[in-house]
Amino acid sequence: MNVEQAMDTLKKEGYKTTGKREQLVKIFANEKRYLTAKEALIKLQQTYPRVSFDTVYRNVSLFVDMNILEETELDGERWYRYRCATSKHHHHVICVECGKTKQIEACPMDMLSPQTNGEFQIIDHKFEIYGLCYVCQP
Repeated sequence: MNVEQAMDTLKKEGYKTTGKREQLVKIFANEKRYLTAKEALIKLQQTYPRVSFDTVYRNVSLFVDMNILEETELDGERWYRYRCATSKHHHHVICVECGKTKQIEACPMDMLSPQTNGEFQIIDHKFEIYGLCYVCQP
């Protein structure tokens, strides 16, 4: 999904396509890492100095609901990144210091699914590995 497609998604769902929303989508589209809502706020305030944290947080939550952004939790705080362009099933390794991500193709469900012995119908899962990227390692 590119910025134009993200804005079209919002429009099709009946949401206004404001300049602030478009700039916020661009901020995430230009990053290759997870950002907190506060980091997104600081970047958005470069263009819109009076924008509030509540506005950013509400829009980021909307973008997650619209499948424009992905969400994870690190140390009790929510972090967001632009949804991966690939529709191929994958997971991520995430740096807990800077938010940088790397896709991994392996899926632990390949090993775990047979262990359910048909007792559960698995409908979804999320698997993330947290660590330090080479830049953030001591």
